[in-house]
Amino acid sequence: MTQRLHLVFGGELVTPSENTFKNVDDIHVVGIFPTYEAAYDAWKNEAQRTVDNAHMRYFIAHLHRLRDEATPASPTEELG
Repeated sequence: MTQRLHLVFGGELVTPSENTFKNVDDIHVVGIFPTYEAAYDAWKNEAQRTVDNAHMRYFIAHLHRLRDEATPASPTEELG
């Protein structure tokens, strides 16, 4: 069975109209979740917690879409 992992993260943006973080060192990693539903709940909680700051944004990244199992492994993956 394929795992479908989702990363929830966010931080303060330079401007609300662009997705450029003001300081990447301050990015808040909420966590990695096994289902979209769990990731959505975490995203919603953080988004509601920071609703008063228009520059604050949280995102859900679909980690399972970043890896194609049919593609050969890179040399660093083969080290383990």
